[in-house]
Amino acid sequence: MIDHALFDPATIDPETLRLNAEIVAAHAALPDPWSLPIEEVRARRRAGTKAAPAMPHSARAEWLTIEGPGGPLKLRVIRPKASAKLRGAYLHIHRGGWVWGAADEQDPWLERIADACGFVVLSVEYRLAPEHPYPAALQDCEAAALWLAGPGRAEFGIHALTIGGESVGAHLAVMVLLRLRDLHNQPRAFRGANLNAGFYDLGLTPSVRNWGDERLVVNTLDLTKFADGYVREGIDRRRPDVSPIYAELKGLPPALFTIGTADPLLDDTLYMSARWAAAGNGGHTAIYPGGCHVFARYPGSMSERALELIDRFLMALA
Repeated sequence: MIDHALFDPATIDPETLRLNAEIVAAHAALPDPWSLPIEEVRARRRAGTKAAPAMPHSARAEWLTIEGPGGPLKLRVIRPKASAKLRGAYLHIHRGGWVWGAADEQDPWLERIADACGFVVLSVEYRLAPEHPYPAALQDCEAAALWLAGPGRAEFGIHALTIGGESVGAHLAVMVLLRLRDLHNQPRAFRGANLNAGFYDLGLTPSVRNWGDERLVVNTLDLTKFADGYVREGIDRRRPDVSPIYAELKGLPPALFTIGTADPLLDDTLYMSARWAAAGNGGHTAIYPGGCHVFARYPGSMSERALELIDRFLMALA
């Protein structure tokens, strides 16, 4: 049973309230991203803004190229420190609404998982929409997962595989697990999934539809535009192979669902985590009062608690 106190505004700590106000103000001071060419928005994100400062690149990251469905597919690889015991691998899928973002924009998160868990971390440089609409990104992530579950195991000398991502990255991670189960007879190739603030219903859940204009990282327009850019007109967005919340979920691995109560995608996680539990897959849902969309990308005590729980979840799977 969910603790209703988590949704009481009185439980939101002052640090979180202050951060949320700063994020909203910072976005308000920027041009509307939908008024700019998509390449300019991508460049601004890479450079960093006051609303979303750029994360530093890892000095020990490397690129690995495998064969993908659209040509060569790049994977950004961060290995554990030499002093850490190699215990497995984590396949990461980045956020960005399917239209923005890149595999090298969250190196500090990936370094943390590499060192705390002893995992080789691989982030997929999947093709972006609208240039490459559904199912291009999914096919790229599927190819990366199949490679890691096959020749990648031997290349890295590992057996324990995990997968995860943030926002649309969590969506793609679930879709990959479903395709491994349904198309490749590998329902448990990955031992668990780290699913942070996923976008699971491209038909839009009530919390997305009712959010409005306030851009606390993202708003209703942003999420609508993301879905529009990824899925071409005429495709039913509530098909199970488009929106995983409508899929049969039995036989999938345990998952850690992370969500803040001030996230337009709150319903997506509440609905998906309930269906995941009903399917008997196991896992845990962590709800953080006042947390914005993918709040863990902003420094703070609540972010640290969320990241520590992710560390513990992943380590338990090795």
